[in-house]
Amino acid sequence: MTPTVADIIALPEIQAGEPEVVGTVGLDRPVRWVHVSDVADLTELLQGGELVLTTGSALRDDPAAYLGSLARAGAVGVVVEIGDGPALPAGAGAIADGLGLSLVTLHRVIRFVDVTERVHRSIVAEQYEQVAFARSTHEVFTELSMRRGSVTDIVEATARLLDSPIVLEDLTHQAVAVATGGAATVTVLRDWERRSRLQAAGIGPVGAEDWVVAAVGRGGDRWGRLIATRAHPDERTTMVLERAAQALVLYRMAERGRDDIEHQARAGLLDDVLTARVRDEDEAGARAFALGLAASPQYLPATVRVGDWPADIDPVDTQRRGGRLLDTVARAVRASGLTGLFSLRGPGEVGMVLSPVGEPAAMRSLGDKISRDVRRGEPGRPVLGVAEPAGQLIEAIRRIPEAAQVADAALSMSDGRSYVAIGDVRLRGLIALLRNDPRAQRFAESELRTLLLHDLSGDTLLPVLRSYLELGGNKSAVAAALHMSRPSLYAKLSRLQQILGVPLDDGLSRTSLHVALLLLEAR
Repeated sequence: MTPTVADIIALPEIQAGEPEVVGTVGLDRPVRWVHVSDVADLTELLQGGELVLTTGSALRDDPAAYLGSLARAGAVGVVVEIGDGPALPAGAGAIADGLGLSLVTLHRVIRFVDVTERVHRSIVAEQYEQVAFARSTHEVFTELSMRRGSVTDIVEATARLLDSPIVLEDLTHQAVAVATGGAATVTVLRDWERRSRLQAAGIGPVGAEDWVVAAVGRGGDRWGRLIATRAHPDERTTMVLERAAQALVLYRMAERGRDDIEHQARAGLLDDVLTARVRDEDEAGARAFALGLAASPQYLPATVRVGDWPADIDPVDTQRRGGRLLDTVARAVRASGLTGLFSLRGPGEVGMVLSPVGEPAAMRSLGDKISRDVRRGEPGRPVLGVAEPAGQLIEAIRRIPEAAQVADAALSMSDGRSYVAIGDVRLRGLIALLRNDPRAQRFAESELRTLLLHDLSGDTLLPVLRSYLELGGNKSAVAAALHMSRPSLYAKLSRLQQILGVPLDDGLSRTSLHVALLLLEAR
């Protein structure tokens, strides 16, 4: 720690002079160096942060001029050796206080060289230690960057350097990586999101969270915070956290593909339109065409969704896997003779606008190709959903959320199609939107609860009901689809009516049951 004026006054070498603090302002200011001089004007000799030791002849002659020159030069205080000589002029302490300087008198003669040697040795030793620590920190993170150490490696190295628990969180205050530094994980991460939000907002109890924080990324590219939860808020801690944040940014950049800048430009255009930052069709068209989108009478909004996309804890892994999905979809589109604008809209989801608009057969072929290519590297079921084409690019971009709803509804279908247009989902599209609504869930449960309980016994009748509803109550078609004799089917339908307590030949009953069944399947 850099010594303060008060620290130096407390040294035995100063205490031997029976010090008296006359000017009490600035005792907590750090001292960069100790300077010994009896020169009246030190303005040209000081650099700032010095504590001046003097016998006081210039100070006695003109306190205001002498102390004013010290203040202008940036000194923090002055120690005056009086000994058996005359006292300082009256009011010198008040002048020092007004200038923000500490003023101390010594009533016994001391060896100034003992003071300077003691203080300078301490300052130089600390500076050397700081330089050595900074060099060691640089070597640690440079080595991690060279061997492309993981996010976990970087966070753990930070914890070791600071001897403190370190947490890397994303912008939603979710802890995505943690190195506990020997502390209990449950203690470090207890109620993390709430604590972090309060700390970030500055509305938590004062001193409740003694955290030191560094942003990961800068400006609009900031994607997280690196937090030392039990570290001193000093230059060393700040330096380590900033160096670790840089290593995280470099790692993230290294994991991105060469096409990342291009992808960001295309995604940026889509975001600008969707957030209404760009409203002019000409501006949107000029940017899109410069990015390779072919001009066309119509543009097709589309979304690729991958069902059962695994959740990642590491944001870097999330970015990498999303980038692979984006590259795969873009390559499939180009291989099909189309151009497009693409953007990652969420985990396992790519929103896009395609040009020119292909025939349904061509779009089905594209959906099949995307499905095959994505499945080679990712689990889950990929689906290409498209909304209605639009004559203006801006309108097509604004319909991307509709295409996402189509893809979402398609994932709830059991037919395994890889391409679904908005005209194909119809009621299923509405079901997909409502499936998480508790009211819809209660409706489905009330309609089918007795049948679901019955099927637990092993006498499964749900497939019979599904076929009966999907085939519009055509008993002959149902019997053929289930490879069942008509008398056997009639018996099962009669049993279904008894269990459900509703007539199956009533149109409203069939509609209610079919909607409930679709909700159940969508869940």
